[in-house]
Amino acid sequence: MLIVFMNYFVGYFELSTEKLKVAVVGFGKMGMLHAGILNALPQAELVAVCEKSRLIRKFLRKILKNVSVVDDVKKLSSIDLDAVYVTTPINTHFSVVKSLYEDKVACNLFVEKTLTSSFKEAKKLCELAQKFGGVNMVGYMRRFSVSFMKAKDLLSQGVIGEPISFKAYAYSSDFFGIKGNSKIHPPKVGVVRDLGCHAIDLALWFFGDFKVKNANIKSIVNDSSIDSALFKIETSSGALGEFSISWCVDGYRIPEVGFIIEGSEGSLSVNDDELTLNLKNGKSRKWFRHDLGDQVDFWLGSPEYYREDECFVKAVAFNKPAEPSFETAAKIDNLIDEVLTRAD
Repeated sequence: MLIVFMNYFVGYFELSTEKLKVAVVGFGKMGMLHAGILNALPQAELVAVCEKSRLIRKFLRKILKNVSVVDDVKKLSSIDLDAVYVTTPINTHFSVVKSLYEDKVACNLFVEKTLTSSFKEAKKLCELAQKFGGVNMVGYMRRFSVSFMKAKDLLSQGVIGEPISFKAYAYSSDFFGIKGNSKIHPPKVGVVRDLGCHAIDLALWFFGDFKVKNANIKSIVNDSSIDSALFKIETSSGALGEFSISWCVDGYRIPEVGFIIEGSEGSLSVNDDELTLNLKNGKSRKWFRHDLGDQVDFWLGSPEYYREDECFVKAVAFNKPAEPSFETAAKIDNLIDEVLTRAD
């Protein structure tokens, strides 16, 4: 009976000819990426773009003939939209999402990470989401990476036993070698919110809720930037964790997130590209991305972006919850605030 139901569920979705009408707010790198994937998904169609830059709007009107291009979020309310993607800078997320809800533009919203610039703002958006309903999701795409999904599966099965401790890192070389009061300005939100948020999200996914015990942050590029962070946590089950986050590390041309997890029956290490399992009984195994079926129908950016967007679109089509939701993302904003508050 279950198989019959699932076949019907999937078949209905694939055979439905009605596409979800989606808008993208903010047409920078992430806006372009999501717009491209949305138009490749058979269940969705990009019908509108909101962009502040006059030059970009002019360009978009030339190449996107059947897409409405506007300069203000409120103008999207005249379009019958099923969902909206918010890919503007983090410090604008609160005002944009608030307007989308209150001006009744759409109630199904996808917001790029992080949800907001603070837990206070995140809580308010969660309240609005609860009030207006719909599906909400935040773009922590590493949950859709095959290596991290495999790690989550192994942890859930208890393959390494009870987690005892872990070390997590999030590194890039974006500002390596730049020291002192440089004229180069890293993102104002800082490395914890910009890059480290992915490691925090994965830790919540792997281990559940945790609390920050202590933290240290450093300014390297200039006096006002947050370029490096070290902090320790304790999970609700008593496991101890340590995070190392920096965008000033040599050898990371592409940002990388990774974990080394020790359990009562063994250990595993995982990053964006590979997963290694070592058990105390002597068994071990290693997987690379290609070993884990890392294929999607349309490859843009990396496969996890396609899976992420497909997950959101399907959730909207069937009015089902999606993860990571606003509520989950608010926990991440709260933990980031804790790290910055507790920092030496």
